[in-house]
Formats: sequence, structure tokens, C-alpha cells
Amino acid sequence: MKTASSRLLFSTLLISLITLMQGCATRNSVAYVSNADSREISVVKLDHDKGTLQVTQTLAVGGTVMPMALSPDKRMLYAALRSEPFTVASFAIDGSTGSLKPIGTAPLPDSMAYVMTDRTGRWLFAASYGGNKVSVSPIGADGVAGAAVTVVPTGKNAHAAVIDAANKNLFVTNLSSDQVLQYGFDAATGKLTPNNPPAFGTRPGAGPRHLVFHPNGRHAYLLHELDATVDVLTYDAQRGTLSLQKTLPTLPAGFTGKPWAADLHLTPNGRFLYTSERNSHTLAMWSVDAASGDLKLIGHQPTEKQPRGFQIDPSGTWLLAVGQLSHAMTAYRIDPASGRLTQQASLPLGKNPNWVEIISLP
Repeated sequence: MKTASSRLLFSTLLISLITLMQGCATRNSVAYVSNADSREISVVKLDHDKGTLQVTQTLAVGGTVMPMALSPDKRMLYAALRSEPFTVASFAIDGSTGSLKPIGTAPLPDSMAYVMTDRTGRWLFAASYGGNKVSVSPIGADGVAGAAVTVVPTGKNAHAAVIDAANKNLFVTNLSSDQVLQYGFDAATGKLTPNNPPAFGTRPGAGPRHLVFHPNGRHAYLLHELDATVDVLTYDAQRGTLSLQKTLPTLPAGFTGKPWAADLHLTPNGRFLYTSERNSHTLAMWSVDAASGDLKLIGHQPTEKQPRGFQIDPSGTWLLAVGQLSHAMTAYRIDPASGRLTQQASLPLGKNPNWVEIISLP
């Protein structure tokens, strides 16, 4: 009969073996980068072992391409064009190479600063900064996004539309109204209904921009563009509401320029958070307390000039950052123990790269 200690040892070894096999199974990732001013999407291969970067496809899209979103199954990519006519382009992803194939376009009700699919891959959310609205577009069985069926006016400068893990509540940041709108989402019809309360108010002049939820479903993090702070939030999934725990500065010590924060992402395991700031050209690195949601600053990593967008690969091993003014990408290895970043490679890209999405290849 196996003892408790031997069973524990066997389980530990089994978990270690599975982890090792998973690591061996994924040797490459593919990143998609929207280059706004050269009106193209770069497809970039990332070698997991060496950290090298290689452009494998450059796809002209015929417009000012900026926000992008992957489908939940990573078989589709959606890109919003912010030049007229405002459209969303749908691309099929080759599962073996990661290359893109255009399969359809549809009108959007305005210039959109952010797009995201719902958790089923049947709906596409979009937030309009200049048009002060949020839209919901159906996605067909063929993966092509259609014209919006729901368009809701928001406060001033809607910047992001983020669905929760349960696919029940949608949150829309309003930068110049200093609020995050809170909606219930009907996945059968695409309808949005204000929750109670309908908005989470932020500090005047903070400028709420991007929002991410922790994998534990109890916390979220809100990055403010205008004062470059990050809020630690408590999430009530039953009510679909956010509440403030604390606010932390993201700027490096000694920086005296105008704050201009841009993006934030968590590692898939939720242990580390990273935020970007465009005028200091830095990435702030944070460790996350999973129990309380609290953040502890690790330090700041100098990065590409004006880092509007970056992304973390699905394994949590690599962070890829792009610079709007450097027109290039840098790959950083994430230390799994400390969360610190080590630069591995750089790659020239098109003009004004601003958004990054990443998938793993088999």
C-alpha cells in the first residue's frame, strides 16, 4: 500500500513531468503587430529557446490599423481600421504557421480604439474614443465579424471594452469622464444593460484607459493614462461591479515629464503585472499578491520609444513590446521567480507599431 508521502511524491513528479512536456511542446509563438502608419500587419515568429524574432509575413490592410483581438480558440484575428471607412477586418490564422488569410470585412459605427471578442467567440466588442460609444457586432460561424447590432452611447472618450471571465459583464473605460461603465451582457442577443450602479467613478483627471482581470476572478487592475497610476480593484462578479482598493504610481522615480500611460498585461498565472508609459519609454514591473490582489513594484525596464502596446506570450515566458516612434519590437524574457525582464532581441517593423497579439504554435 502506498503511503501518503509516496503518493505526494508521485503527484509532484507527475506535475513536474507534465510541466516539462508542456514546455517542450511549445517552442515557438507568433505575434501579430498592427503598424498604423504603414497600414499593415506584421506576422512575427518568436523562437522560445533562443528568443529570436523573424518577420514571416507582412499583410497590407488598406487603412490605419490599430486595435486587434484574437478569438478564444486563437483561430481568428480581428483588426479595426481607424481611417474611413471604419471597418473591422477578419483574418483566418493558419494553425501550423500562424500566417494570416483575409476572409471578410464589415463596417464599424465609428473609429474604434479597442476591440475584444466575448468568451464564446460569437461577439465582437468595440470602444470608440472619438465617437463616445461602444458597439457589439455578431461573429458568424465562418469567423467573420459582421455589422454592429448594438450601439450604446458612453461618456467622453471610451477607450476599452473588456468582458469578464464569466461572459456576463462588460466594462467600458471612459477616459475624459473618469469612469468605467458597468454593463450586463446578454450573449444570446448582444444586448447591454446597465448594472447597479451603472458606473465606477475614478479620480478627476486620472483618465481611465485599460483594464485587466486577475485569473482568480476577484481582482482587476485599471491603468490611468493622464496621471500614470494603476488602481487595484475588487471585483464583485455577482453584481458586475468594481470597487477601489488602492492606487499606485507607475512612473519611474525622478521622471518629471508629462504622464502618458498606455497598456497593461498580466502573466497567465497572475503572478506579475506590467504597465507601459510612453513619455518615459518604460515598462513598470509588478509582483501580484494573489490573495489580496495587492501590487509590489519590482522596478522599471527601459524599452522601445513610446511603447503604446505590448503583450505577453501564452506560456508567460516572453514579453514583446513595440515602440510607436522607434518602429521596432523588443523581446524580453520574463524571470519566472522575480518577474524581471531581460532583453533578448530587437526587430525593425513598419511605421507606428502600436498593438500586439500572440498565439502559441504546436
